[in-house]
Amino acid sequence: MLGGGGITGAAYETAALMALELATGWNPDDAEVIVGTSAGAYVAGLVRSGQLSLDVLVEQSDDRAAVAGKISGYVFKANGSPSVGRWIRHGLAPGLLRPGVRLILGSPGRYSADGIEDWAMYQIGEDAGSKWPDKPTLITSYSLEAHRRVVFGTVDAPDVSLAQAIAASSAVPLIFSPYELDGGLYVDGGVVSGTHVDLVLGSPHPLDLVLILAPMAADRSHDGFAFDAIFDRVGKAALDEETEMIRRAWPQADIVVLRPEPEVLEEMRPNPMKAEAAVPTFIRTMMSMRTKLARAAVWSKLEHHLVNGN
Repeated sequence: MLGGGGITGAAYETAALMALELATGWNPDDAEVIVGTSAGAYVAGLVRSGQLSLDVLVEQSDDRAAVAGKISGYVFKANGSPSVGRWIRHGLAPGLLRPGVRLILGSPGRYSADGIEDWAMYQIGEDAGSKWPDKPTLITSYSLEAHRRVVFGTVDAPDVSLAQAIAASSAVPLIFSPYELDGGLYVDGGVVSGTHVDLVLGSPHPLDLVLILAPMAADRSHDGFAFDAIFDRVGKAALDEETEMIRRAWPQADIVVLRPEPEVLEEMRPNPMKAEAAVPTFIRTMMSMRTKLARAAVWSKLEHHLVNGN
């Protein structure tokens, strides 16, 4: 389960998965199913396409500024025709009846989510623009017309390419305008949940290990802005509810949750969409994972399932 978290969240997840592979020898692509939301959708694409490696993500000649420039150049594509009318229909009007996150749905963003699609194809490969992974891969988004979660990669969702699904899952309201796909409008899957752990219960049989990477559900204090703590508190509460669902349905399954330590959050926040923070977040995450994975409560489960292959 790869949760949302912006550019720094994607950096955290790529580093955490690489650290897991180094520590255990387990290839993340061997996961029976991968669920990706927003930043996690992009990382899911990297994993399923065999592109989760330093050689793919960073060229030898790149420095931090070059990496940040490359990310910004693709992801932050100017939006030429923002629609206020769409915001009124899909956000403001229904939001008056049920105040909350609905108020910002459909809002005209400064950037077009088409840039996210372009970035996905650049990093994952041209196949991302035409194919879907062979292995079970679920990408979450939210349909403005249907007012519900849409899970690309399932039989009930539109048939789309991997890059399109990543763009639809990552269209953060207020920053990006809704992503248009076959006449439908989609926004970030994180407006429903940052992790969508409940989706694994669709498996035809219980899973033995559920691994959750949750960049926006930190459970330890750090020096940041007030809204950081709010996002983390909401994300953690939702994640706690979802993991409890797994425990009730599959009492024998082990659950491992990886979330940023305070020293990593110092690099990730307060702006998770800051491209300049991607490399520092990646480096700090790799450093922190040595301690995180070595904790008895974590390593005992990883060793049982991923090292010994039980």
